[in-house]
Amino acid sequence: MKIIIDTLGSDLGYEEVVKGVIEASKVSQSTFVLVGPQDKIQEKIREANLDSNRFEYVDTNVFITNEDEPVKAIRKMKDSSTVLGLNKLNEEGYDGFISAGSTGALLAGGLFITKRIDNVERAVITAALPTRKGPTILVDTGAVMDSTSLMQQQFAIMGSIYANKVLNRPDPKVYLLNVGAEEGKGDMRAKKTYELLKETKHINFCGNIEARDFISGFADVIVADGFAGNVGLKSIEGVAGLLFKEIKEGAMTKLRYKIGALLMKPVFKDIASMYDYKEVGAAMLLGIKKPVFKAHGSSNEVAIKNAILNSEKIIKTKIIDDIEEEFVNG
Repeated sequence: MKIIIDTLGSDLGYEEVVKGVIEASKVSQSTFVLVGPQDKIQEKIREANLDSNRFEYVDTNVFITNEDEPVKAIRKMKDSSTVLGLNKLNEEGYDGFISAGSTGALLAGGLFITKRIDNVERAVITAALPTRKGPTILVDTGAVMDSTSLMQQQFAIMGSIYANKVLNRPDPKVYLLNVGAEEGKGDMRAKKTYELLKETKHINFCGNIEARDFISGFADVIVADGFAGNVGLKSIEGVAGLLFKEIKEGAMTKLRYKIGALLMKPVFKDIASMYDYKEVGAAMLLGIKKPVFKAHGSSNEVAIKNAILNSEKIIKTKIIDDIEEEFVNG
């Protein structure tokens, strides 16, 4: 397997991305194609005493920032790491592309360079929400801010295939994000989407779900427009971060609290790990013809390592073949 890694555009710089690749290479059998400043990256690979035959390079110092207009940048910045990486992915023998850079650029590049699967209206970003019962897939998390009911129907189909193939859920329970659980809730689009999902074959639609039940675990797939999905996802991240900070600071205020915190440390560590984005690694773009993954912009070497290892597992499921079968031949 050949995995292409965009080393540029992340918050922590190319060095941190390369560290993650080095750590992944110790347990992975893949060949890695590193897009970025070739001389500097090669030096770090040599310092790590790794097999040079397992690494290829695409040399560039140019990357698309979050301030750049995504579509314009993809069309004009032909020597950027995103464009070069996606073009390499289109070549024979390359299996996946991972980037911690601009989300907008990655989406635009996925549409214009990698191309959409036939009959898919828009590509969608998945996110695995951690729950005690295992991950819940949220689609969309920010790719399409003004999605139509038809688009959300397609999100549901792709999310259901993902839950089945990647999470091994035999009959994934699909819910629609809404302001109430009862049928008939929401605006006109939500009501129309609800009716479409009820009529959709090959998915197990179970009705509406409220945001407070995001991480309850009884949904396998939650369908949302990109705006609401992104707000919900970041709200969870913010609340989880705040709670852990408050618990940590509160535990240090009195001696008996410190003793209790010391005894509870393994429990806190397990909970923090379950809700840590670094353990997930990367989110897959569904609806395009090749495997493309978006890592968190602030990914450290652990997150990059996990992004690579988890992406390899997803690629092996051949989920894109199943989505193509559903939309092209279904």
